[in-house]
Amino acid sequence: MATLVTDQGIVHYEVYGRGRPVLLLHGWLNSWAVWRDTIPLLGRDFRMYAIDFLGFGDSGDQSGNFSVTNFVTMVETFMDRMGIAKAPLVGHSMGGTVSLSAALRTPERVVKVIVVGSPIQGSSLSPLLKMAASRTWISLGEKQPALYHVFQTGFRPFLRGYAYFMGRDGGQLGRMLTDDVSKLALAPFIESITTLRETDLRNSVSRLNMPVLGVYGKKDIIVDPKQAQVLKACLPSAKVAWFERSGHFPMMDEPERFHLTLRDFLQNG
Repeated sequence: MATLVTDQGIVHYEVYGRGRPVLLLHGWLNSWAVWRDTIPLLGRDFRMYAIDFLGFGDSGDQSGNFSVTNFVTMVETFMDRMGIAKAPLVGHSMGGTVSLSAALRTPERVVKVIVVGSPIQGSSLSPLLKMAASRTWISLGEKQPALYHVFQTGFRPFLRGYAYFMGRDGGQLGRMLTDDVSKLALAPFIESITTLRETDLRNSVSRLNMPVLGVYGKKDIIVDPKQAQVLKACLPSAKVAWFERSGHFPMMDEPERFHLTLRDFLQNG
């Protein structure tokens, strides 16, 4: 386990491989662990960095800011401190939205972008995530801290069951999600999804001039898979890989095809 101390907090990351750097960014409720199989497979050709966002996984926080915008700043700081002048960004779900936002802010530093099941517009989130995206929960949690512990305790069994609707291997997915959620405090849990819900990149992604790939699962019940069409409509140069047998986690549902798709795009674009 490697860590980097920044003004925003302690950033945990996993690194493996040699060659050109590639940054892997996880989604809401997740951690670097969503890339557990991706790291060694693509690490044969690239130097892979899988980062935990502030407040997620094993990353600490001092800023108290768990917004999508602050996560973009965290990625930029990480690249600065690690001496990474430029690199492709690969983001799952919220991590893909962060990747696109980082590419818009500093296009000279982002070589390519791969988004996996990522919302271009926050309104494409499932009703369950929209319900979580309310700042009211933060206010309530601050007044009654014990309520979040009660919620978290009950939410983990729900996730274990719901995972069977989200992925082909519900057992494995459920174990990963519940482990990651057990480390989440209230503020990152709510603020990250709230700012993601408020994000709308439709009018800005057209400015991107680097190669962009969207990977979307037809069976995704977390983010509307029609976001693939939104990405293509807003950025005609973008490529789209459609995974017929996948849900929100194609890296777990169709791993062989997923990793071949990523490797080909990273190598050839």
